[in-house]
Order: sequence, then structure tokens, then C-alpha cells
Amino acid sequence: MRLVLLGAPGSGKGTQAKLLASEFGLLHVAPGDIFRSEIRAGTELGKLVEGILARGELVDDNTTIRLIDTRLTSEEARKGFVLDGFPRTIAQAEALDRILSGRGESLDLAVALEVDEEAILMRARLRRVCAGCGKPYNLAMQPPKVAGKCDDCGGELVTRKDDEEATVRERLEVYRKFTEPLLAYYAEKGILEAVCGEGEVQEVFLRIKEALKKRNLLQ
Repeated sequence: MRLVLLGAPGSGKGTQAKLLASEFGLLHVAPGDIFRSEIRAGTELGKLVEGILARGELVDDNTTIRLIDTRLTSEEARKGFVLDGFPRTIAQAEALDRILSGRGESLDLAVALEVDEEAILMRARLRRVCAGCGKPYNLAMQPPKVAGKCDDCGGELVTRKDDEEATVRERLEVYRKFTEPLLAYYAEKGILEAVCGEGEVQEVFLRIKEALKKRNLLQ
């Protein structure tokens, strides 16, 4: 399976992509996670990307597309992949099409997670990540066992700069301007399925699997 997850920042793409990757043996490709890893490591790329994300802007296409091309041509992607956070623009979607068509492949499905904007803002207010290992938490639905501490490594839980409300609102505006047009792009190709992204994580996952079954991607 070759999948793309679409949705506004905070719609749950990362969580659902990880579940899909785990259940179906797919490679989870999330540029945002890769960039944040670079930020934690303090690399040159990380410092550049940190400033961009803090302003609610998008990382430039050339950097992101090179990253995606490398990951999709890896041995890990042989059984399929789920893209989370890419493409974010029509230009990136067209680049992805070229990457895949160059290998005689194409996307199977683009799944759009639909979540109310106020629900997204609330999720951002409740989200924390470990400053050490990057593990995410939701203070209401997936809280740590010890307040303020990571269950896995004991690191301090912090609010990411791109989860601060002003930045989230800016990211939502960027999404509406640059990424929302992808819904029409994939609808025209006949490979778009809209799924309600609100509710418990497993409820949303079951809806996505139903969408996959509808497209005969699951038995």
C-alpha cells in the first residue's frame, strides 16, 4: 500500500500513520519527525528548520523533496509506505507523482482527516513532548504516569514551539492556503477518501481501515 494522510496540523495524522505502519508493515515517512530529530540533535539543518517551524512556515520544497525521495527509494519502503506531513503543496504532490511514476508506481489512496479547528486548538493546548526522546503525550487522553516526566526516559515534558496557540493559528492559515487545495487535487485523481478524525484514536483508526476496505486495499 502506498498512502498519503492529509489533514490540518493537529488532526492526528502522525498517530494514525504510526498505527497504519505498525499494522500493515509500511514505512512511516514523516518529514516533521525527521526535522524535529535534527532540531534535538542541534544539527545545521535542525537549526534552520527550528526557526522556520517556530514561525509556522513550511520547510522549502527542495529540502523536503530530497528527503522524501531518499526515504521512498530505501529498502524499507519496498512493502509500501504511509506519508504523514507530505505533500503539503501542489508542487510537492506533483514531485511525489514524478518520484513514483519513475518507478512505475502510483499512490493507492489519500486519506483526509477532518477535524474541527477548535478541537485542533484544544489538542495543541494539551499536547506535550519529551525533550529527551521526543515521545508525544496528550494530558487528557494519553497523560504520563508521572506529571511532567516521560514514561520511557524520564525526560522533561515540554510544549513544542509549533504547538503554541499563535503558531498553531498561523499553521492553520498556511494549511488553508497551501495544503487544502490537495483535497481537490487528489479528488480529481479519484483517490481521495475523507474520514472523520474526531473521537478516540482507535475509533479514527477503524474509520481509516473501513476507507481502505472500500477501496479494496484490505481484505
